[in-house]
Amino acid sequence: MQPIPPHLTPSRYPKRASYDRDAIHTILDEALVCTVSFTMDNKPFAIPTGFVRHEDKIYIHGSVGSHFIREIEKGLPVCITVTLLDAIVVSKSAFNHSMNYRSVILFATPEKMEDPQQKTEAFRWLTEKFVPNSWDYLQPVKESEVRKTTILAFSLEEASAKIRTGMPGEDEYKDLPIWSGIIPLETRRGTPVTEALSEGIPLPPHLL
Repeated sequence: MQPIPPHLTPSRYPKRASYDRDAIHTILDEALVCTVSFTMDNKPFAIPTGFVRHEDKIYIHGSVGSHFIREIEKGLPVCITVTLLDAIVVSKSAFNHSMNYRSVILFATPEKMEDPQQKTEAFRWLTEKFVPNSWDYLQPVKESEVRKTTILAFSLEEASAKIRTGMPGEDEYKDLPIWSGIIPLETRRGTPVTEALSEGIPLPPHLL
């Protein structure tokens, strides 16, 4: 096994780190938004954007005119982060409050997708992640739309996960008559809401 580079080793609670590919992939597949961080003109930037994982890369897209996309596609090194919150951890002391979470951090340089067929395939991956089973139902992507969009890929070669689970871990205040435990957090898809232009059109099966 290759040694873990320092920038992938947490300075706090390193035992919570995971370098298991399946664990990293599972977190990335559940999350819908990542934050792309980079430095430009000696200023830090952190841009949230939708993404999809396919095999051992993640993909983002943006307009060919996007200042953010045009800058990082030149090969700027980036740090990309994803966080899923599962619970608020309520301790007997405010100092020991915490959160249960699953997160991924990766370091990479962008690979610009040039082939129109590969770009269209990345469009499909993105679409199917956000609205599963919808690609064949929708108006097909036009060649002009593909040309107007930049697709960037980032390798997961330098990636790690960090995960916290379970109840509060405090012993000092265990005998105090103060409630402690977790408050679960949940993100779920709600019932689709029809816009005016689609009144009278049946809800497609993939949205039921």
